[in-house]
Amino acid sequence: MELTYLPEERTYKRTYKHFTINAQPESATAEQRKTEFFYIGKKSGNIDHLINSFECGYAAESTANAKSMLRRLISSSKTASVPDIIIAEAALDSDVLREFQQFLAGHPVLGMIPFVLEGSDLSPCEIERARKFNFIDEIIFLKDYSKATLIRKVDFLKKVKTRFIQESIARIIETSARKASGSSFYVKRSFDILVSSALLLGFSPVFFLIALAIKMESKGPVFYIAKRAGRGYKIFNFFKFRTMYAGADEKIKEVAHLNQYNAGNEGPVFIKINNDPRITRVGAFLRKTSLDELPQFVNVLIGDMSLVGNRPLPLYEAASLTTDEWAKRFMAPAGITGLWQIKKRGKEKMSI
Repeated sequence: MELTYLPEERTYKRTYKHFTINAQPESATAEQRKTEFFYIGKKSGNIDHLINSFECGYAAESTANAKSMLRRLISSSKTASVPDIIIAEAALDSDVLREFQQFLAGHPVLGMIPFVLEGSDLSPCEIERARKFNFIDEIIFLKDYSKATLIRKVDFLKKVKTRFIQESIARIIETSARKASGSSFYVKRSFDILVSSALLLGFSPVFFLIALAIKMESKGPVFYIAKRAGRGYKIFNFFKFRTMYAGADEKIKEVAHLNQYNAGNEGPVFIKINNDPRITRVGAFLRKTSLDELPQFVNVLIGDMSLVGNRPLPLYEAASLTTDEWAKRFMAPAGITGLWQIKKRGKEKMSI
């Protein structure tokens, strides 16, 4: 491993970058992506520690230089990698660090990177003061970490940061939707509770007969329970009567060629199988009559769904709707019935 200098810019101080030396070139696949650090400060001992722990990384003596370097990393190539963690010396001015964090938060990629302080030289009082900074994700002490423990710490911080941002976005979307709907939200919720309760009571004998038919035809549970994404990307357990043979989810690749949706190489990914061979005879009847949807009244009753709303999506489908245009659909509740079910149900050729 070697440490080399990147070309300096006139207005900034020296920037460092180190590389691993491979005997053979490797393709830049996701599985082979190297762990990278970005250090802001002047302590060569800390940089050496990071070089020995990570496969590659960067170092800048100031936040101004760091901004310039990160901008170049993001804009240089669509495939350019970003650091797994950004570490700044705690001795830097707090206002400067706060402004740098705002710079990171303003970018959709950089904002996902954990931003931590290296506080090995801080006194106990200074550490307590630094812990009150709401613009940092953690305070670490590099001297306390081995290579293995440091990498595990970075992985943990990345997961926490990603989860925090996702939950924050979900709360913003849900709050915006409720403000937009005003009192109608509570009227709709009251209606959902009253109607779903009445229908669950009224259909209870039908529930029993359907459960008996499912168990008589094939082995497996009566209900199919899957994770779905609803309003504000909230993930919930989605209930249906089982209409397929047990283990059908594991055979999706075998029937993918029958998919009614065709997005080509671009756009969101949806799957709806035409003449799906995994469906049982009882299941085919339940789907044709929509009786398989009856357990979703439980979802409505507990507040996961509404009687009328958007189709609740499997997580692999919801994950593909990441642009602002598509994400707006998650401002409305997931529903048992809606525009898609009324206008597109049963259509063999459907666009995204």
